[in-house]
Amino acid sequence: MPSTSIVSGVLLILIGIIGYVFSLIDGHTSLTALIPAAFGLLLVIFGFAAKSKENLRKHLMHAAVLVGLLGFLIPAWRLISRMNDLTVSLAVLSQAAMALICLVFVILCVNSFIAVRQNR
Repeated sequence: MPSTSIVSGVLLILIGIIGYVFSLIDGHTSLTALIPAAFGLLLVIFGFAAKSKENLRKHLMHAAVLVGLLGFLIPAWRLISRMNDLTVSLAVLSQAAMALICLVFVILCVNSFIAVRQNR
């Protein structure tokens, strides 16, 4: 699971950087475009820490899942709350991609946690 955390984190960092670069090009510079990158950085840190600290892996991966869950809930809530007047924009696409990546990450982690518990 640490590798999954790292890959998911890198994808979120890329989404954040691409969103920020496009906001610079568009002339509407917004630091909020880097929010996915912040969540991604946390996932990468937890992933590498879990790889190097075997005795803390369980706790670090649970923390990573919490970050992933928040990374799904926050953009999903924003998208759902604006569903009536939602227009396709880079911000909307970025939020949707962040929510999707984080949801897949959480599902994979929960499945892994269940498998580990069943194998005991």
